[in-house]
Amino acid sequence: MGSLSIPGVEDPDPSGLSAPVCRTVTPEGDVLLLAPGDCAAARAAAYAQDDDLAAVMEITDVAPVSVPHRVRGRAWVAGWLTPVRNADRARCAALLAERHPVGELLGFGEAVQPQPAPGIPGRAGWMMLRLEVGECAVDDLWGAESAEPEEFAAAVPDPLVGHEAELLQHLHSAHGPQVRGLCGLLGERSGAVCGVRDQATPVALDRFGLRVRFTGEGQAPFDARFDFPEPVRDVAELRRAMHALFEAAEG
Repeated sequence: MGSLSIPGVEDPDPSGLSAPVCRTVTPEGDVLLLAPGDCAAARAAAYAQDDDLAAVMEITDVAPVSVPHRVRGRAWVAGWLTPVRNADRARCAALLAERHPVGELLGFGEAVQPQPAPGIPGRAGWMMLRLEVGECAVDDLWGAESAEPEEFAAAVPDPLVGHEAELLQHLHSAHGPQVRGLCGLLGERSGAVCGVRDQATPVALDRFGLRVRFTGEGQAPFDARFDFPEPVRDVAELRRAMHALFEAAEG
């Protein structure tokens, strides 16, 4: 989930840009947003013209499985907001459409018109916005950290990011006992975790490993991280890494 705030600008419609249609990052490290043309952020960016319009995008990461304390983290990206203009519209629309293949249903055609689309009856037009990154920060299950714009631009998506939700849901529904059995790998802590917490829910998965949340009646949740022997590059390698974890827990 994402939201965009602009100092001094209030959106009377809470749905304005609080749920952007889609977003992506350019090779240069700018954030592209496809927004309703009549939302407060789009109007403010169009009105500002070439003036610097400070904005902060907040992204909330929610676990795709039902678990107590479901928010896994938040990220903030602060910078300067402008409309995507002129010939750059086609390039940016193509990048958004590549990352979000249903784009033609979401207004890309309108967004690349020579002028921002005025909208059609019953539906607002669309505008592409660019957030030039000035600073960013993350506060999540792994800790709090800030990053420079150059680091943000150089970052690459985790190879499992597009599959994480379905993989976690599959582990939770089809491999519950095996996931709970991983507590046997916790060494001295295993007795305290396995003995009083009767539920184990996989809450995060990336190329480096799996994070499981152990919960029990009247007990504080306990998170444990199970690292893979080496980073995985795709789902096939993940399957082998998970089998190795389960076998180690059974042994």
